[in-house]
Amino acid sequence: MISSIESKQGVQQLSWEQRLLKNSSQKKAGLKPEYQELKFTLHRKLLDKINLEALATIDNQRVRGEVRQALFTLIEGEPTLLSSNEKQQICDEVLDEVFGLGPLEPLLQDSTISDILVNGSKQVYVERKGQLELTNVTFRDDPHLLRIIDKIVSQVGRRVDESTPMVDARLRDGSRVNAIIPPLAVDGPLMSIRRFSQDKLMPSDLVAKKALTQGMMELLEAAVKAKMNIIIAGGTGAGKTTLLNALSAFIAPKERIVTIEDAAELQLKQPHVARLETRPPNLEGNGAVRQRELLINSLRMRPDRIVVGEVRGPEALDMLQAMNTGHDGSLTTIHANTPRDGVSRLEVMVSLANANMQLVSIRQQIAAAVHVFVQAARMSDGSRRVTSITEVTGMEGDIVTLQDIFVFEKRGLGPNNEVLGRFAATGIRPKFYEKLLSHGIKLRPDLFDEVVEVP
Repeated sequence: MISSIESKQGVQQLSWEQRLLKNSSQKKAGLKPEYQELKFTLHRKLLDKINLEALATIDNQRVRGEVRQALFTLIEGEPTLLSSNEKQQICDEVLDEVFGLGPLEPLLQDSTISDILVNGSKQVYVERKGQLELTNVTFRDDPHLLRIIDKIVSQVGRRVDESTPMVDARLRDGSRVNAIIPPLAVDGPLMSIRRFSQDKLMPSDLVAKKALTQGMMELLEAAVKAKMNIIIAGGTGAGKTTLLNALSAFIAPKERIVTIEDAAELQLKQPHVARLETRPPNLEGNGAVRQRELLINSLRMRPDRIVVGEVRGPEALDMLQAMNTGHDGSLTTIHANTPRDGVSRLEVMVSLANANMQLVSIRQQIAAAVHVFVQAARMSDGSRRVTSITEVTGMEGDIVTLQDIFVFEKRGLGPNNEVLGRFAATGIRPKFYEKLLSHGIKLRPDLFDEVVEVP
């Protein structure tokens, strides 16, 4: 532990909002050219003075305070003339390097940001409410950005280098991280951070945000409680994981849930959850554990429910077989633009697992295993909505048959470019309604006639 250092000037902790405003104003005024170099000089001097790597693992405000005071002492010894605001900014940024993720730290503390997109060391975008914004955040150079990426991936036992230039990881708060570095990234390292709220959105929150109607949520609640197998489909950023988390709230606390993910990000609140995560290969290319192996193993773990974060490969076959062999109530997501596309995607993924399996047999598996497709989409105004709830009704000939129960009908744009439309029931009572009744679940009679205008 470093000794306390008396500081002649009071040091005030600034909020991220203050820091962002201050950074922005200083950039406009033009910081001295030696600013970045001085910051890294101070960082190196701190490394010589104390064990920063050890301190970085300690979440202790007293330690941060002592490091802050040590920094101010080092700054005072520098010949460069700096204003008090510039000294404070340098101090904040060095602390972010030591205890956090450097220039990204203020963005990670902003709860309004859903995505952070790093396009090389000099360009960082964020997404707020579905809209992309260019920030003034920069890294010193590509090696600086690479150090931050390595810091992230090493925390979850993964690595990124020339032999493995692509990596998926997660932050401590559950945020999903993808990084890709040269030579695959031509203009410098790229990183995408998908952030998730620490406060999981509940079903009522999604209804309040007009992602779907109360009636649609009641139907999905009934489907989950009746142990229907549900696939949530949608494109990137459509809100599939958010919706999956919300629907999981309807699973009874007494049930044993096994989750399988590439990067653990699900936030299930039930008391009996067994979380499994894939493992990449080691330096020799061995030891990888894929979703398929985890899914097969999960069947030996006495699950009541199996929740797969995303089905994207041969594990689709094992998922369908699990659904067909007594593991009803499974939930997963898939990348697809429509329920019909979702069926086609499943066909392709199952064929990857067993190339000799006939197409009609694959379709029979899908028709028997999957009960409901929930289609999610991100609208042009950044809002996320459930665009359809579709029942898998069986087979006609060699075709999987589908019928929509609810749909979202887009009607154009409002004066502020907000998407106008309506959620409308098709008037069709699903075939699985009898199964709901057998579980003692009764839906209100007018649910299948519901029409709700948006906004």
